[in-house]
Amino acid sequence: MEPVRLNKFLSEQGICSRREADRLIEAGKVIVDGRAALVGERVTGREKICCDGKMVEAAEARKVKPVLLIVNKPRGVVCTTSDKDRAPNVVDLIHYPTRVYPVGRLDKDSEGLLLMTNQGRLANEIMHAGNLHEKEYIVTVNRPYTTAFLHKMCEGVELPGLGETTRPCRVEPVDEKTFRIVLTQGLNRQIRRMCETLGYRVVALKRIRIMNLHLGRLNSGDYRKATPIEMKELEQELRFV
Repeated sequence: MEPVRLNKFLSEQGICSRREADRLIEAGKVIVDGRAALVGERVTGREKICCDGKMVEAAEARKVKPVLLIVNKPRGVVCTTSDKDRAPNVVDLIHYPTRVYPVGRLDKDSEGLLLMTNQGRLANEIMHAGNLHEKEYIVTVNRPYTTAFLHKMCEGVELPGLGETTRPCRVEPVDEKTFRIVLTQGLNRQIRRMCETLGYRVVALKRIRIMNLHLGRLNSGDYRKATPIEMKELEQELRFV
């Protein structure tokens, strides 16, 4: 195969996401032909690659079946396996029999829908911010909000800490402190930052949908496989972005 970036190779082999691969490389946990790997280096797949203490075998050789899981991540569980988190991680939580990793992130204090897969290309297509994929959340803040707050959330909020203004989005009231929001971007802790900028504090945040995939009545900590119909609809949505 043509040389590709090491993080992309690890993602395509179903080892971890590209972002997690870069973390592992920076931490010295990826070894290529007996030496510590470098961030950004390229590999052909013919090297002896060891990731986090385990040899990486090509997916074709492992005869891995494609997997896409819908997980209800509990609050307090993290999406990364790095040592610095010192908190339960979602990979250990679901203890799936084959290696899968999170598609994107859902911060430690948030709960709800998290996708996990062993398909690097699928994960990258879903996470690509330019594709404008919808993600839906139920959010509760610390005090009753105003109509002006909802309007500002809809039209976009300037986030000084990130140097960006959020894209216009859909927001609907649920009750005096709770609202539903649909985003098409995924800035770091975006909803929390938006609310804080406008003078509110998020006390509960739950993701209930990514594109056509819904959390439904899945219990906290449980998971299920995406159905064939869901996979077909997902592929159709990805095809038109």
